[in-house]
Amino acid sequence: METNFSPLAGLVGGALIGLASTVLLLGNGRIAGVSGILGGSLFGPVADRGWRLAFLVGLPLGAWLARSATSDAMGFAITGHPALLVVGGLLVGFGTQLGGGCTSGHGVCGVARGSPRSILATLTFMATAGITVFVMRHLLGAA
Repeated sequence: METNFSPLAGLVGGALIGLASTVLLLGNGRIAGVSGILGGSLFGPVADRGWRLAFLVGLPLGAWLARSATSDAMGFAITGHPALLVVGGLLVGFGTQLGGGCTSGHGVCGVARGSPRSILATLTFMATAGITVFVMRHLLGAA
């Protein structure tokens, strides 16, 4: 599998994520954890629904704008079977509840704030991801 890794693209993307989470924290006092924002938009107070929905709409909109500006999918394609994607999404949802937040809330915001809970959660996410890739590629032979 060929990749076109660009450190500059990663640096710019990371800086934009950091800037957006900082603006949300300083401007609204909220952590940019996507699972919490989604849950709050469905079950939270009506007064909070506007900024939450704007944030959620901005996620795919930002990806669409980046794709339109570069006419490149950055090597990303969704190729999995729809049933596997649904099962994977449900497992991610279960994991965010079990871990008390998602990778964006813990990894981007919690680690930056020095939260011990978020640091531990992020280490757990990363270790689990590494083990999963190893098992899938080297033990099960998946590409």
